[in-house]
Amino acid sequence: MTSAGLAPGDGVLLRAAGLTKTFRGDGVPVPAVRGVDLSLRHGEFAAVTGPSGAGKSTLLHLLGGLERPTGGQIWLGGRRVDGLSEARWAATRRRHIGFVFQFFNLVSNMTVADNIELPALMSGMTRREAARRREELLGRLGLSGKAGLPPARLSGGEQQRVALARALAHRPSLLLADEPTGSLDSAAAASVLGLLRDAHADGQAILLVTHDARVASLAERVISMFDGMIADDAILPAMLEQAHALPSVLKLKG
Repeated sequence: MTSAGLAPGDGVLLRAAGLTKTFRGDGVPVPAVRGVDLSLRHGEFAAVTGPSGAGKSTLLHLLGGLERPTGGQIWLGGRRVDGLSEARWAATRRRHIGFVFQFFNLVSNMTVADNIELPALMSGMTRREAARRREELLGRLGLSGKAGLPPARLSGGEQQRVALARALAHRPSLLLADEPTGSLDSAAAASVLGLLRDAHADGQAILLVTHDARVASLAERVISMFDGMIADDAILPAMLEQAHALPSVLKLKG
């Protein structure tokens, strides 16, 4: 079950038009995203690939309201959001968006349990519902015994799995994931990719950034970026329903 209130008639959950982002390095403009047009439907699983510096993470940050675009428009659930205030963007993320950061961004002075339950509570879940959801997610990710620990007591791979659980805790309409298996061994990657597969089967829309084509092959659609622009946008076969897909991906770390 995903968040309510994001159901435009055309089935599109997220849309960007003419999206640009230019940073200034030593006074020189550095374009990171250049005229991106993109849409993601409710329940769609898309992967964004490309070389380092292609603009993948910047695009994800723009779509989640963590960076302000230099130009262009963004709509979420049929509502234009690129001009929202920081407070309105924060409220939108609390209700509708889950974000998995490349470098975890867990709250260091909170336990694993509190890191995961906080977004669920802020979205309106009761404490009992949030605790049940946390237990479910940690169990799926092989971390049931870690709930009372601070993030510093976890390995990098464990922290990444906690970050994914936190992002999914409030059952968002949209999950934005930046290299969610980048720091994981094959066993941990199996649990993360399995949870993503289950979330998608439950109707979760996912936009995932990855440098690895084998991870991207789990998606229905692969968007290739180069030099800040979309170079290709291809629909793949429904690999999520094929039993051999997940084991073949996990060979990448073996």
